[in-house]
Amino acid sequence: MQEAIEYLSAKDAVFKLITDKYGLPIIPKRPQGFETLVLLILEQQVSIDSAKATFIKIKTNVSDIQPEILIEIPEDNYRNFGVSRQKTSYIKALALAILNKDLVLTSLPNKSPQQVREELIKIKGIGNWTIDVYLMFSLQEPDLLPLGDIAVINTIKELLEIHSKEEMEVYAQKWAPYRSMATFLLWHYYLQKRNRKVEY
Repeated sequence: MQEAIEYLSAKDAVFKLITDKYGLPIIPKRPQGFETLVLLILEQQVSIDSAKATFIKIKTNVSDIQPEILIEIPEDNYRNFGVSRQKTSYIKALALAILNKDLVLTSLPNKSPQQVREELIKIKGIGNWTIDVYLMFSLQEPDLLPLGDIAVINTIKELLEIHSKEEMEVYAQKWAPYRSMATFLLWHYYLQKRNRKVEY
């Protein structure tokens, strides 16, 4: 981590500003597999805390978070857990892809980020944000900048006065090969400035 932060701070003063003010970031880690992808689906467009509460409700009420179990749960039960109809369909699409062996999650660590993206993007409800976070949190991909993430976009706008995603992408090329660490620092700034604590 230290090597990446030193590299980024040398490339861009904004990272030194973040660590001087708020210290070192937490590096998010999550286990690989179905359970993490279900949680990421729940986290789409809502707060991490809200999604986690829903996820805990599911875990409390089902015997195990496995594709063969979640695919059989009626939609009414999902609604009672606080899962929208749309996200229920996403969870079931993911479960079905795994059960049909259209997606083999254990093969993903041996693939390039682009290959992982090509595999996961085929699943209904799994878009680039979900894939980016899975790559960063679960597969420890070191060089990703998730420009579908509101906190990342807003922090870049605030600290660097860059307002279009295209410009952000070009500008952030100088953070390679540590764009994931750059993202963790941007999230760290965003949360600390708002006095928010998040458990990934």
